Amino acid sequence: MKALDNETIGLLRVAYGIPGAEEPALVETVREARGLGTLALWLEELVLSSVLFVGFPRALVAAAALRQVEPHTGEGADAADYDRWREWQTRGEATGRRIYGENYDKLLRNVAALHPALARWIVVDGYGRTVGRPALDMTRRELCAIAMLVPQDAPRQLHAHLRGALNVGATPPQVEAALALAAGARIAEPRIEAARELWRAVAEARGRERSRSGAPPAQG
Repeated sequence: MKALDNETIGLLRVAYGIPGAEEPALVETVREARGLGTLALWLEELVLSSVLFVGFPRALVAAAALRQVEPHTGEGADAADYDRWREWQTRGEATGRRIYGENYDKLLRNVAALHPALARWIVVDGYGRTVGRPALDMTRRELCAIAMLVPQDAPRQLHAHLRGALNVGATPPQVEAALALAAGARIAEPRIEAARELWRAVAEARGRERSRSGAPPAQG
């Protein structure tokens, strides 16, 4: 049995294309994803969350590609209603703790040392307003985060989201299957190998953690 269903494979292929694919190629990847059964709503959520990983310029390219395949947006008012920032803060804290586990507080301290505003934005705008949206489950969100980070020189962030994927319920075979899709996404081989090395380190560390806690080995 495949570790990932076709719908998720289509979603991840689009995620791999967002950081650098030219718009016509991205349009075709979106079209292929829809052909695999990937929900248009999932693709919209991927585009919205891509702002956090690739910035507005590439997110707008991805949005334009999606609109060429799916002309109508399903977006409601939630993402634009800034009167809800306290709700987003609460949701962001809960989401961040799911992803980072016991490392969440350390992460915020480290980010706050870089700039306090970044720490606040990560919680409220990142994990609250964006990642915590319920229209796409956390496992697929974290696999998409991995896919968008693999092509970039951001090893600390990739390492964190490889761990995060496991923390929110992804199995090791699912993470490995997600990483395997990089080869067909025209990602530079050094980036792919660096991601594999990080994943090996994460998987080994997780195995040691489970052994110390007496938990059974992770199942695929």
